[in-house]
Amino acid sequence: MSRVHDMGGQTGFGPVPAGDERAFHADWEARVVAVDAVLRRRGVYVADEFRDAIERIPPGEYLSAGYYERRLIAIETLLDEKGIA
Repeated sequence: MSRVHDMGGQTGFGPVPAGDERAFHADWEARVVAVDAVLRRRGVYVADEFRDAIERIPPGEYLSAGYYERRLIAIETLLDEKGIA
């Protein structure tokens, strides 16, 4: 089943922008990556669960969110589902 995140090779989405070499454009983006790393290391969730949480983001929300926003949504989803949030 193809979901909205499966955009690779599809037409109509334009080229992938390249050029800005900064890893993070804002401090909160680095924090999202750090929180994700800590939660994985502590065994709260694994990579497959994280990927699945990203893939379950509703299409409209997925397309309007940026890369780090999607990661944050996935973390929030998993913590909520596990009763941690």
